[in-house]
Amino acid sequence: MDQFTHLWLFFLMVLGIIILPGMDMAFVMASSLTGGRRAGLFAVGGIVAGGVCHVVAGALGLGIVLKLVPGMVNVMLLAGSLYIAWIGWSLTRSSSVFGGLPVLQESPPWRTFRQAALTCLLNPKAYLFMLAIFPQFLRLEYGSLWIQALALGLIIALTQTGVYGSLALAAAGARQWLADRPGAGVVMARAVGAVLIVCAGFTAWQGWRQF
Repeated sequence: MDQFTHLWLFFLMVLGIIILPGMDMAFVMASSLTGGRRAGLFAVGGIVAGGVCHVVAGALGLGIVLKLVPGMVNVMLLAGSLYIAWIGWSLTRSSSVFGGLPVLQESPPWRTFRQAALTCLLNPKAYLFMLAIFPQFLRLEYGSLWIQALALGLIIALTQTGVYGSLALAAAGARQWLADRPGAGVVMARAVGAVLIVCAGFTAWQGWRQF
C-alpha cells in the first residue's frame, strides 16, 4: 500500500467514525440550537481542539498507559458520560430551547469552546480510536512518526470541521424557525436533551464493555 492510499484509508475510517451520532455531534447541535451560529462554531472549535489533544496523546504513547491502566479509562468515560447526561437533563427540564438554559445559551463563546473541548476529551469513543486504530497508521517505512502524526491529526481536524461545521450551520439555520414557534422549541429542546442522555448512556456502556 502506498502512502497516499494509506492516508485515504485513514480519512475514510475517520469519516465513518465522526458521522456516527455521538456526544460530540450532539453537543455541537445543542450549542447551535441554543446559542446560534457563533456558539455552534465555537463548539466545533472546541471539539477540534480536543481532537488535537487526542492526537498528541496518541503520538506520545499515552494510549499505551491507558491500556495498561484500564481503570483510568473507565473513570474518564463515566465522567464524560455523566457530564453530557447532565447537560441533556438541563435541556429536558428547559421550558424552551432558547430560554432558561444558562448551561448553554447564556455561556460566553469561549466557555462553550471549553465545554466542547472537555466533551471531546472525555469521549470514550476517541480513546477507543486512539488505542485500536491510530497506532496502526504510524509506519516507520513512511518516515518521521511525528510528521505522520501531524498529517493524520490534520485529516482528523479537517474532517471534524467539515462534518460538525455543517451540522452547526444547519442547526443554527433552524433556530429562527424554532424561535417563531415556541411549542416546537420546547419539543426540540427536550428531544436534543434526550439524545444527549441516550448518547451518554450508550457511549458509557460501549466503553465499559471494551475496557
